[in-house]
Amino acid sequence: MQTSAPLLGEPLPVELMNTVWADRDGLHDALGATATTQAWLRAIAPRADLLTEEDLDALTAADTSHLAERLSRLRAALRRLAAQATGDPRTAASSPVRELDTAVTELNRTAAAVPRWPELVWEAGRAPSRLTRASGQATAAAVSALAQEAVDLFAGPDRLRLRACLAPGCVLYFAKHHSRREWCSTNCGNRARAARHYQRHRASRT
Repeated sequence: MQTSAPLLGEPLPVELMNTVWADRDGLHDALGATATTQAWLRAIAPRADLLTEEDLDALTAADTSHLAERLSRLRAALRRLAAQATGDPRTAASSPVRELDTAVTELNRTAAAVPRWPELVWEAGRAPSRLTRASGQATAAAVSALAQEAVDLFAGPDRLRLRACLAPGCVLYFAKHHSRREWCSTNCGNRARAARHYQRHRASRT
């Protein structure tokens, strides 16, 4: 099963925020069921520290349900922080977390939940490399690593690149790395331009 959540090549904390998305059929949640959670985790696994196909194959339904719950709480915190960072005016995109300090506490708690550390691997005749180790389940540690990446995002200069996509009906976020980028995707850009054209045409008729 492939994830139906939009994956836009954004930093992983932003990809997690965008596991809530909207279309003509309404609002969707990629973490709302075991199968869809697994599909999203598999889609981001190549980019996520500690997240391997073998670890995902070993997950039981109960494990996946617990991960989905952790990811959903983290997502709610991140969307509240993103709304703060971007001045997001979209009612439909609002997080269930209302208070800024509640979101900060949840993010920090998730980042600290499963300790992980770097180890040096250097065998004779081979180049040295870095390996990440973690206590506890690797998939749980991957969620904590994602939270740590979010701390870096909001505490660093990339926070200033974060944007709410203001195309009609969109609830996604994106990082603006190009000065001309206004929307999360080409589809949203086309929809926004069409809406502006309609409004101008309607105004000229009236």
